[in-house]
Amino acid sequence: MLYAIISEDVKNSLERRLAARPDHLARLEKLRDEGRLVLAGPHPAVDAEDPGEAGFTGSLVVAEFDSLETAKAWADADPYMIAGVYAKVTVKPYKKVLP
Repeated sequence: MLYAIISEDVKNSLERRLAARPDHLARLEKLRDEGRLVLAGPHPAVDAEDPGEAGFTGSLVVAEFDSLETAKAWADADPYMIAGVYAKVTVKPYKKVLP
């Protein structure tokens, strides 16, 4: 089943986010290579593709996992979580309708 992982950043976490980014991306690339990743990306803090020093307010990942518990465990082990980038993470089932 698909699950949405909706993360909210702590304020002023851009430096920590950038430091943990290579490990964070490696995990996403693994999901992609396994054919389980639907989409992933950050939420810019300002209305711009590159928010610069404004940074990001969180992230969204939609991917396939065996269960809600597995999806939560994957989210809990995210390098951004470990580095203190995320203040809150919500994981819930997701049903893709379109496209």
